[in-house]
Amino acid sequence: MDIAVTGASGFLGSALCSFLASRGHHVIRVVRRDLRLGESAIRWHPDTGDIDAAGLGEVDAVVHLAGEDIAGYWSAAKKRRILESRVDGTALISRTLASLGPRPGGARILIAASGIGYYGDRGDEALAEESPPGNGFLADVCKQWEAATAPAAEAGVRVVRLRTAMVLGKGGALEKLLPVFKGGLGGPLGAGQQIWSWIALADYLRLVLFALETPALTGPVNASAPGAVRNADFTRTLGRVLHRPAIFPVPRMAARLVLGEFAESLYSSANAVPGALQAAGFSFDLPELESALRHGLEPA
Repeated sequence: MDIAVTGASGFLGSALCSFLASRGHHVIRVVRRDLRLGESAIRWHPDTGDIDAAGLGEVDAVVHLAGEDIAGYWSAAKKRRILESRVDGTALISRTLASLGPRPGGARILIAASGIGYYGDRGDEALAEESPPGNGFLADVCKQWEAATAPAAEAGVRVVRLRTAMVLGKGGALEKLLPVFKGGLGGPLGAGQQIWSWIALADYLRLVLFALETPALTGPVNASAPGAVRNADFTRTLGRVLHRPAIFPVPRMAARLVLGEFAESLYSSANAVPGALQAAGFSFDLPELESALRHGLEPA
């Protein structure tokens, strides 16, 4: 399969490109920079709405992962980049695929990133793909992000919207937690009762391939392991894996002073259940948190 990947230099994208290539697929990176001589890549500029439509027309599928990192202090400018990088880029990919028509071998495929932020702060509620969206900045971003795939879906492209939980691997959110925990200063966020959904990087890569290869899978899909845990359990388990204590709670107000509005997402609860994946026959290799953390942190 010829597969184009946006966000190919990021934490998920770089791992996915290597994984798909190792499974015999031809991976074409979608990049903003000028192409090197003989390079197999597709150039785009989502800020200006420019894309190599002819290049995109040669692929069977697009895995769209590009977007501003949500971690960090949420200034007004940061929030604007988070929203626009997702909505504008997705709309450009979606419109372009819609304009191309089907491939000779069948429908084109768009695997589009989204997030479990779609559900907002929902306490202990089990959140299936058909659950309504929540409230707050990230929920609003995810709603617009997913809506931007509509032109492709309406044109007959098979669209899968991956509502992705925290991905555990070298890089990403886990990497940002490690210095504090390795220093023995880790601990729960507040009382630690909020539910954190997660997925091992190895399972995330497998489920993207599963989505590409499963024609019946379409629409929203919770990319989350079945073993969601409370934050206190997550931090305790991470401390155990690192052989460090994890006993220092982080007050909500202190996190808010350092991270601004972004801190609220860390204290939010989202118990995302992978119903669509399991109904389609996907099985998780790493469904338990401790084994997923050990696998994600082991030397390459």
